[in-house]
Amino acid sequence: MDNNKPGDKKGIENERRVNHLVNLIEKSTRTRRHLEEHSDISKSPENIEHVKDIQNERKDQIENLKNIIAYGDETSKERHMKNTEKRFLYTEGYLNNNADHMDEETFRKAKEKQEHRKEQLDSYK
Repeated sequence: MDNNKPGDKKGIENERRVNHLVNLIEKSTRTRRHLEEHSDISKSPENIEHVKDIQNERKDQIENLKNIIAYGDETSKERHMKNTEKRFLYTEGYLNNNADHMDEETFRKAKEKQEHRKEQLDSYK
């Protein structure tokens, strides 16, 4: 059994993201200092260009992580909306086909969940 709350999972994800962000910033800083101090060591312009490409990629990753930590993960919201819509449609079909065979309490709870899903979907739009 998992005793973790949904908020705990988000906190763990954000902690992982912050650790990854710190790691990227440290790598970027070390590489930048190394380039400043020892760029004359590499005789190959391709190597220098490759390092600059890696630095640009790190910069993009850093910005992306900062945005996710600050504003949330949009793909996660989109995925949640799609899953909620899928569950809504599936349950609606199930209720339409099986309402006659369900006890009142189960039917009532299913309808309440459907109302909640409908509210969630409306809030996304």
